[in-house]
Amino acid sequence: MAQFRLSGSLAKRMSALITGGILVAAALPGFAAPVELTLDEAIVMALKSNPAIKISESEMDKARWDVKIADSVRKAPAIDFTHNASRSKSAASVGVGYTTARESFLVPIPESLNNKYSNSVDLSFPLYTGGKLEGTVEKAKLGLKVSDLGVEKSQQQVKLDATTGYYSILQTRNLVKLSEESLDRLNAHLKNVEAQYSAGTVAKSDVLRSEVEKASAEQTLIKAKNSYELAVSGLNNVIGLSLDTELTLKEELNYAKYDKTLAECISAALANRPDLAQAATNLDIAKTEIKVAESGKKPTITATASEKWSDKDFPGTDNNTWSIGINASYNLFDAGLTKGQIKGAEAGRDKAAEQLRQARDSAQLEVRQAYLNMQEAEKRIETSNVAVTKAEEDYKISQVRYSAGVGTNLDVIDSQVALTSAKTDYVQALYDYNTSRAKLDKAMGITVE
Repeated sequence: MAQFRLSGSLAKRMSALITGGILVAAALPGFAAPVELTLDEAIVMALKSNPAIKISESEMDKARWDVKIADSVRKAPAIDFTHNASRSKSAASVGVGYTTARESFLVPIPESLNNKYSNSVDLSFPLYTGGKLEGTVEKAKLGLKVSDLGVEKSQQQVKLDATTGYYSILQTRNLVKLSEESLDRLNAHLKNVEAQYSAGTVAKSDVLRSEVEKASAEQTLIKAKNSYELAVSGLNNVIGLSLDTELTLKEELNYAKYDKTLAECISAALANRPDLAQAATNLDIAKTEIKVAESGKKPTITATASEKWSDKDFPGTDNNTWSIGINASYNLFDAGLTKGQIKGAEAGRDKAAEQLRQARDSAQLEVRQAYLNMQEAEKRIETSNVAVTKAEEDYKISQVRYSAGVGTNLDVIDSQVALTSAKTDYVQALYDYNTSRAKLDKAMGITVE
């Protein structure tokens, strides 16, 4: 049989094409192909497709063009070309007078139509604006920095959304499994109770109570399955797939010890968080706005040049004239306009400074909450794990005692409920630990790779 081998680059391209085709097909209405995902793959898909990031990137593009617009005024002269075409009518008049030896008379002038065409090229270049142009350019560049940080902030939020969505599926999947196990145990116990009731060793009330517990477990399973479906739809929404896409997650909820102290986490947050950098940059923008406002108290100097043409015939390129010059202006009185702009800009600076301080306090609080919640969940993992072991042993003992006729039906049911509760607490603790750790990463401003 003939064998074919693809080159490495071609194989990678084909693999990417096939994977992309599956994901695109999964996003089509009415098509729900199963998709296997690791956590990292879910995060990558979310970063590529989530609209929040695309919105932030569009804002950054606009800010980049704002910089170019502001910079173009400072670096290049403004050149305007103007063409005027007019047609006018002169009314009839008495005209020119003539005098002879015997008499004098006036010759009337008839009405006439006149055409005029003119062209002009005007050039202006600001030589000095009191810092207004420079401040405008600086403000635009700082605005671009804020937008760039906004993209990073959106990426971190989307990563957190994808991570918590992934963990929600793992949690609800485990809860479905626990509900099924609980129902299986109750079914097995009900068969045992019915057998003993048939033998006349237990009362009818044991059968009825067991049937009630079974029905309750079925209700719990229905709710657990619904929660799982909602969690899948939630993650599909974050990563850009059709909401009914079936997901198969490759990972499990697990525990890995965190090795950073709270102080280290707070220091990292103050150094890395994009929203803090945004607040600091907004303060710089506010200071720049003061400089722009203060330029109203300073003179402006502009270099100008102009060349004109006019003629009665189109296109009007005769009668050439030109001029060059320097214009200087200084605002002697503006009824307090400049002073008001300066005071307003100073108030904006004070506001931005307080917003920066507020953002720092909020960041430290967010880190502390996530860290302490993670520690609490870590302790609950340890205690619930011990509780699961003891609950399993207690359930086995209660079964043996009931089968031997020395235990009660209530003992078995209570131990079964305790076992399910202990396992649920363990799953919940794992979920809380992992989601708190993800929130801590976001609170610290960990860069999204």
